[in-house]
Amino acid sequence: METTTAESGRRQRQRRADGERTRAAILRAAASLATVHGLDGLSIGTLATAIGMSKSGLYAHFGSKEELQLATVAEAEKILFEEVVEPALAAPAGVAQLAAACDAFCSYVGRRVFPGGCFFAATSLELGARPGPVKDRLAAIQSDFTSLLQSFAVTAIEQHELPEDEDPARLAFELHALLLGADLKFVLNDDPGVLDLAYEAALRRLGLPLRPRSASREPKTGRDA
Repeated sequence: METTTAESGRRQRQRRADGERTRAAILRAAASLATVHGLDGLSIGTLATAIGMSKSGLYAHFGSKEELQLATVAEAEKILFEEVVEPALAAPAGVAQLAAACDAFCSYVGRRVFPGGCFFAATSLELGARPGPVKDRLAAIQSDFTSLLQSFAVTAIEQHELPEDEDPARLAFELHALLLGADLKFVLNDDPGVLDLAYEAALRRLGLPLRPRSASREPKTGRDA
């Protein structure tokens, strides 16, 4: 009896783990599709067709289009954290974190982690004028990223790496705008040189010596494979 119970528990844990892996794979595919076709064009039907899965199988994971969209945004946020935020947090506190964030963002875009560039740049433009929970979540994530840059700037000022009269909110805005502009140009022209220019501009703005961005030494990859 004890053996049967233990085996049953093991199987349940295995099914749960398999379900979580399947859900993660679905959401990564959904995020990639959304950067090309838009979040609004993302539905159970279109996603099922794209990944070769039945609608009923997808409904087991997501009960509605909005639930699918919100889950896709959450997955994209997780990937942004892994690709951009974690490398920035790992850098020495202050101006080095600002440079690392810019470098990591350019790498994230240039390696086409998502085929349509930065997930949040693409979807925020699409849904920015459409009120609702999905737009609110996108806005919150964009705001959180700018706030993170601002916190790095505050530390850099406190450590006398930037002028005392530097406005951390303005600096964060400038760097974020620079990165979003580079993403747009890269997606339109497929020109990595745009990302090199953006990183160089960020280093100049931060008063740091010019150096190649790390992405120039990285192979192109993609999570949508």
